[in-house]
Amino acid sequence: MSLSYESSGVRYGPLDEFKRACQKAALTTADLLGGHGLAEPAAVRGESAYLVEAADHFIAHVEEGLGTKNLVADAVQRESGRCYYRAIGVDTVATIANDLVTCGALPVAVAMHAAVGDAGWFADKHRSQELVAGFAEGCRAAGAVWGGGETPALKGLVEPSAIILAGSAIGLIAPKSLRITGDVRDGDSIVFLASSGVQTNGLTLCRKIAEGLPSRYSTAIGGGLTLGEALLAPSTIYVAFVRECQRRSIHLKYAAHVTGHGWRKLMRLEEPFVYEITAPRPHPAIFSFLMQAGPVAPREAYATFNMGIGFAVYVAPGSAEAALAAARDSGYDAWLAGRVRRDGTRKAVTIPSLGLEFEGDTLQVR
Repeated sequence: MSLSYESSGVRYGPLDEFKRACQKAALTTADLLGGHGLAEPAAVRGESAYLVEAADHFIAHVEEGLGTKNLVADAVQRESGRCYYRAIGVDTVATIANDLVTCGALPVAVAMHAAVGDAGWFADKHRSQELVAGFAEGCRAAGAVWGGGETPALKGLVEPSAIILAGSAIGLIAPKSLRITGDVRDGDSIVFLASSGVQTNGLTLCRKIAEGLPSRYSTAIGGGLTLGEALLAPSTIYVAFVRECQRRSIHLKYAAHVTGHGWRKLMRLEEPFVYEITAPRPHPAIFSFLMQAGPVAPREAYATFNMGIGFAVYVAPGSAEAALAAARDSGYDAWLAGRVRRDGTRKAVTIPSLGLEFEGDTLQVR
C-alpha cells in the first residue's frame, strides 16, 4: 500500500482551516495600522509574507518554522556520530527568508526561536555551536543581520531530547515598484529554480519511510550517499536571485516558495489560471528512492515534496531569458518549465508528461 503525507501524521485540512480562520480574524485588526501612519496593501492576506505599506516603501514580515528536519539530524547523529546541525541552522533561515522574498522584499533582520523541553539540550556544545554557526551562515546568505531571538525551556510541552526551531524576519521593498504583486497574465512563462533536495518539506513522511528500512538513515541511495546525508543537504536560499532580478530591472510577476503542499503551491495566487508544466525535468535521485521505498505514488509525491524545485517565478515571455540569465549569474540552476494559461475559471497545476493534474480545490490556504 502506498504511503501518504496524511498517513504519516500530517493532515493539511485542519491546519489550513485554522490558517483561514486566522486570516479572517486578523483582517479585522488592519485598521489599527492607521494609528501608525501605515496601511495594509490589497491582496496580501494568504500570501507567504505580510506587508505593511508606508509612504515610500513596504515593510515585510514572516514567521516560519523548520518542521521536523532536525529529528532526522538527531537520528543520523545517533547512527553515525556525525552532527548536521550546521545544515539545520541554514535550513531554519532558508525557510524564513525564502518566504519573505516571494513578495520582492529583501531580508533585513532575522530572529531565531529555539524552544527546548529541557535546557540540558544545549549542554552538547558541539551541536549547539554548529546550530549557531549554521544560522549565522544562513543570515549571511540571505543578506540579513541576525537580530535576536528567544530560547524558552518548555518542560511538558517539548520532549527533553528535542528542540523546536523557528524564527521570523523583516524585510524592505524600496522603492515600492519592486513589489511582486501577482499581475500574472495568460501566456506568461514559468521559470523553475532547482532545490538542493528535500529541503524542509515532507520530512515527517521521510522519517516514516526511514523507520521502515533495515538500515534506516544509513541506507545507501546511490551516488555514494546515504539516505540521511541526502535528506540533510542544506536548503537553497533564493534571496540572491530576487536581488539580481531587481538589480537588472527584470519584472517578476509572481513568486512561489515550493514547500508544504508540493507543486500545488504553484497555484497559490488567488486568480484562476492553469499552470502547465511542459518541462518538469527528471526528479533528483532522493525522490526516486523515497517513491520506491515508501512506496509513494507519483501524485502523492508531487503533492507533498518539492520534487527538485525550490522556487518558481512567473514572468512575461519576453523576460524569461533574462530571468534565466539572472539565475545562472547568481549561482542557481534554473530552467524554463512551462507557461500560464487562462482556461475560463479553472485553477489547476497540470504536468502533461506525467499525467498529473491538481485542481484548485486541492490547495486551500486562503
